[in-house]
Amino acid sequence: MSFKKLLTGTIAGLTLSTGAMAADDTIKVGVLHSLSGTMAISETTLKDTMLMLIDEQNKKGGVLGKKLEAVVVDPASDWPLFAEKARELIEKEKVSSVFGCWTSVSRKSVLPVFEELDSLLFYPVQYEGEESSKNVFYTGAAPNQQAVPAVDYLMNDLGVERWVLAGTDYVYPRTTNKILEAYLKSKGVAEKDIMINYTPFGHSDWQSIVSDIKKFGAAGKKTAVVSTINGDANVPFYKELGNQGISAQDIPVVAFSVGEEELSGIDTKPLVGHLAAWNYFMSVEAEENYSFIDAWHAFIKDKKRVTNDPMEAHYIGFNMWVKAVEKAGTTDPAAVQEAIIGVSVPNLTGGFATMMPNHHITKPVLIGEIQADGQFEVVSQTPGTVVGDAWSDFLPGSKDILADWRKPLSCGNYNVKTSKCSGQNY
Repeated sequence: MSFKKLLTGTIAGLTLSTGAMAADDTIKVGVLHSLSGTMAISETTLKDTMLMLIDEQNKKGGVLGKKLEAVVVDPASDWPLFAEKARELIEKEKVSSVFGCWTSVSRKSVLPVFEELDSLLFYPVQYEGEESSKNVFYTGAAPNQQAVPAVDYLMNDLGVERWVLAGTDYVYPRTTNKILEAYLKSKGVAEKDIMINYTPFGHSDWQSIVSDIKKFGAAGKKTAVVSTINGDANVPFYKELGNQGISAQDIPVVAFSVGEEELSGIDTKPLVGHLAAWNYFMSVEAEENYSFIDAWHAFIKDKKRVTNDPMEAHYIGFNMWVKAVEKAGTTDPAAVQEAIIGVSVPNLTGGFATMMPNHHITKPVLIGEIQADGQFEVVSQTPGTVVGDAWSDFLPGSKDILADWRKPLSCGNYNVKTSKCSGQNY
């Protein structure tokens, strides 16, 4: 399928002249996000974000004197299809790097492809950790940059004693909740005060589950929901909370996968006061953020469109890639892998993000309260940035593992006790 046909119907208001250029005059960049299916509610905006970033970079003269060409594919919220589309981008389209995936199951699906073909993936969404690949740069939050600080806020600032860990049934929620359960128990929380529930992707009937949460919270102890519910299942979940009269004062919910984009599709008034933990909110007061929002609205031609955390992660990851390519003087994956460690670029909250040797970045942690207009008011923020931890300090099999892709170690799974690297890549 030609580049022009591939993008027909998916890109509005964008004119790319690269189709008429010789291949040697362009650098292809892969965009691997679901534009249909259950994850389209979240991922379509990330596709548009990448098109905007590429368009802006081309206006600056491109990279290494060449224009960038976006190659967009739709894996359609189908996890095996992610791997097929990743292979198509790398082998057929010859992209220099790929920006994409949302769920951890999609990332796990494509990981063997990127490692086999030695290509680069920039992954922009919070995830469960327990991984560090030489072919992946994790620009979303690790658990110590989102989940653990959120629990600390609920425990220390709101006095929460009972915990509902509610998630979609796949690797990210299960692993994150395994970490959080261990963390809560290390803080003295009894097993009877932890309720864990999983639902499938796209789950829509929340009446009985929300009823169970309500009963669990009626035991006389302050209760909160820690939500790793992903995709469009969030819409009926939050609606049911409102239907059953669960307010933030009664049982606050802190979400890790609900941002401005997801809230734009529902009535937020009954949800005022519920929380989300991210590393960026659209409401942040910073000049870099104002400029980004203005550029987004100009590109998308709709001032009502919101920005969100994974968009910032793509902004950071893309700018890091550009800087690393220019530093290396080539898009060769091995050269970029080496050049990108230590690269710092502005984030959108007024500071800088740095790529660490474990292929994770530094991030501030923000807790925000949902407002009636679908925006967030920041109620807590770390004083500085937090270094992403690839391996959790709270899991027995992980606390002795570190990742460092600098030579001579060049290992994503190094056991400090045995002084051995388990596996070539992670």
